Amino acid sequence: MMTEAASPPPAHEPVLLPEIMEFLFYRDPIPDGFFCDATVGMGGHSQAILESSGPTGRLLALDRDADALAFARARLAPFGERVTFVHAPFSELAATMADRGPGAADGILADLGVSSPQLDRAERGFSFQRSGPLDMRMDQTRGETAADLVARVEERELVSILRDLGEERFAGRIARRIVEARERGPLDSTGALAEVVAQAVPARERHKNPATRTFQALRIAVNRELEELATFLADAPGLLRPGGRLCIIAFHSLEDRMVKRRFRGLSEPRPEVPGDTPKFRAVTKRIVVASEDEQRRNPRSRSAKLRVLERIA
Repeated sequence: MMTEAASPPPAHEPVLLPEIMEFLFYRDPIPDGFFCDATVGMGGHSQAILESSGPTGRLLALDRDADALAFARARLAPFGERVTFVHAPFSELAATMADRGPGAADGILADLGVSSPQLDRAERGFSFQRSGPLDMRMDQTRGETAADLVARVEERELVSILRDLGEERFAGRIARRIVEARERGPLDSTGALAEVVAQAVPARERHKNPATRTFQALRIAVNRELEELATFLADAPGLLRPGGRLCIIAFHSLEDRMVKRRFRGLSEPRPEVPGDTPKFRAVTKRIVVASEDEQRRNPRSRSAKLRVLERIA
């Protein structure tokens, strides 16, 4: 049974839903179509995919967040055995498909964003807006927390994390203040960390909390997000059947750059290989962003960047 904390908010709107559906279902209905939602979250995208692929379409739904998987199970329960749920990170899609899937996929989706429940629940430790334990793990069954990371790393490594993963220009000042603060006592709450960062940052950006980049950097480091994405990008294109499409929604430049480079590398002839013919096509030449109307309804969609790749051979 789902806990009260795991009840999904009724106003949840999956980002870029019309665009995703247009790209995935650009052909005639696919009999017995098989799709993968590698980051199922609260199941909004998956519900639309199942509705459009019915009555025999199937879906493999992965998520490393147990609460998110509980949301999705409740939401997608009416589809019964058409859905297979797996508690796993999207980097394990290839192994999961080999074990649970019926072969290649007609479409694969990965939404790389942090979900609203993760941000809104103080006990998850993702947000500086509500003080809670400094956790930040998407999978709370394994790995070190952000508090563990902050307590463990040396100042030089902390600077690298903040600079490289958060693109924080005051990385040195913030890292120094964090080290000084942890010598006085553990930094184990989001509120305490946000206060340290605020004291370290000499200049403020309009409409942006000074801790934004620090929290992003620590979250990426704790969850090994770029390593997970690199594995997914290496595996996912090869899991498509001809005509199948891979849709990836990124939310910051580090992720989007990786997706762009991988898609470009797969869809352009290799100059060192005479007569090379790419097996993939970049469907989106530029990023697809949310409409102005969606951005008004859902401010978090403003950062979403969608790219789509199609297997052609």
